Amino acid sequence: MGKGPSGNGASAPEADREAVLAANQRLYEALETGDLEAVEDVWLSAADADDKTGVVCVHPGWPVLRGRAQVTRSYLLIMMNTEYIQFFLTDVEVEVQGDVALVTCTENILSGGESDEEGELGPLVGGKVVSTNVFRRTADGWRLWSHHGSPVLTSGDDEDEE
Repeated sequence: MGKGPSGNGASAPEADREAVLAANQRLYEALETGDLEAVEDVWLSAADADDKTGVVCVHPGWPVLRGRAQVTRSYLLIMMNTEYIQFFLTDVEVEVQGDVALVTCTENILSGGESDEEGELGPLVGGKVVSTNVFRRTADGWRLWSHHGSPVLTSGDDEDEE
């Protein structure tokens, strides 16, 4: 490969990969801690996400959400209705092409319902989502441009089909 945007030759692509992976990890950490401000910081800013390149998000089972307001609202709703969530990312792959990066991964999700009167967390539920996260390089570093999550059917999900 040629020189990266930072001009330091072969080390630039690896530095970009690491920076993109760190940005990707920040998204999931922000969701686990319920930090909406941190979630918003992972996404392109309003200045970087103009009308032509606005942010786009598809949560499993949701319609396409466009624009920071809709995307932020969706994460707020998810956090308000999720007592506990933890992500174990597997199959993480990253590809950087200039100022755009693509991360694909499997989100192995463990989540729990509301706590009861004694403060005990409800039953934990597991699930898998295959996600594609597209990042753009900005003056503030790599920011999420698009997230698309698709549920992975498990063997019990197709029992009704013959």
